[in-house]
Amino acid sequence: MPLHFCLTPVLIFVPKYYTAELGISLILVGNMFLFARVMDVFTDPLVGYWSDRTRTPWGRRRPWIVAGTPIMVVSFYLLFLPPDDAGAGHLFACIMGLYLALTMILIPYYSWAAELSQDYSERSRITGWRSAIGIFGNMAAQGVPIIFLVLFGYGGDKAVMTILGIMMIITLPVGVLLTVTQVPETRDYVDSTTPIFKGLKLMWKNGPFKRLIVTFMIGSTAFNITTPLYSFFVGYVLGAPTMTVVMLAFFYTSNMIGVPFWVRLSNRIGKHRAYAVSFILIGIAHPLYLFHGWGDFWWMIPITIVSGFAGGAFAALPNSMKADVIDLDTMISGDNRAASFFAAWSFTAKLSAAVGGWIALNVLGIIGFVPQLGADNSYEHMMGLRILFTVPPSVLFFVAAAIVWNYPITKERHARMRASILRRNARRANSVRSSAV
Repeated sequence: MPLHFCLTPVLIFVPKYYTAELGISLILVGNMFLFARVMDVFTDPLVGYWSDRTRTPWGRRRPWIVAGTPIMVVSFYLLFLPPDDAGAGHLFACIMGLYLALTMILIPYYSWAAELSQDYSERSRITGWRSAIGIFGNMAAQGVPIIFLVLFGYGGDKAVMTILGIMMIITLPVGVLLTVTQVPETRDYVDSTTPIFKGLKLMWKNGPFKRLIVTFMIGSTAFNITTPLYSFFVGYVLGAPTMTVVMLAFFYTSNMIGVPFWVRLSNRIGKHRAYAVSFILIGIAHPLYLFHGWGDFWWMIPITIVSGFAGGAFAALPNSMKADVIDLDTMISGDNRAASFFAAWSFTAKLSAAVGGWIALNVLGIIGFVPQLGADNSYEHMMGLRILFTVPPSVLFFVAAAIVWNYPITKERHARMRASILRRNARRANSVRSSAV
């Protein structure tokens, strides 16, 4: 739950606060996020490689999560509660620290989740529950500020930033403590002997993984073009600057409601087809925002609900499909390299977020949009914001749906893959026993 404070809310609230309140340019903020993500090309593979090879009495995933927690707490707190004279250097240092911590935590965390079950359908249930709780984290990031706004009249961008910063330093240590003390770590894995660069080559030859990761990158880029623009769209196009958290509360509520629906649908028609249908649904709904203007906040809520419902599949299904792809690699290579795959996935997710945000903020800056409230933005500036928020994401959603539609790993093929892995593991076990005798 608290990890999701570091994903969507960072991209929603940080760019607007640091540009509108602290005066940093849109283009500079967009380039900072992009550079910080590019650095993950080095850190993600290394953390994935080392996590797969970590051997401690406590497990191979827990130590990385615990080590990354204090870095994340400090970086997030300083990012969301900056001093009044904070500038570009402060923002950049906090982003770099936050993304390093995310790498240290998320790669072992997602790898750990993939190792909890080998069953095709149960993996969807696990990732569905985890995604639903993550979405609840996003809802809390909007809901708690709404409570403060309604009960105490404490609202606005600064208030949201302060509330989120305090929520993080309370909830993340609690969440990590529960995870590392209550969740079992599997010991049923084969030590990976594949060198890192050979492993990356094998990963690239994995056709289903390439198709899945390209689909994810395109869809994630589409989502992340819209993410930093939500607060600008609600504040400047609709004229409701304090209502961004209300709109996002509707989005994430429908997001969480959608997760069990998409999990059930994936069991009926296959994960890849359910994933594609969700892209088509949001691709149809999102362009309707184009027709909204000043005073239309409540008219955008039905579209937000549909978009959030469709996004429930994006939260639950790709991670389950990713675990299936790792089984294919295990069947071919004989190694368990889950964290290496999650490192590649994590880098793609973070790069997509950076590229989407970079496109949004740079194009907004290039067209001459001024983020400060009360600025004299022309009709052309506002229309540019409308088009940027609606059209490019929808095109990318349809492209992602087309790519994943005929994804080759079905439930039946996965069952054959697992049977092959189990037969090989049995042969290895018999060989070890024979050698011992």
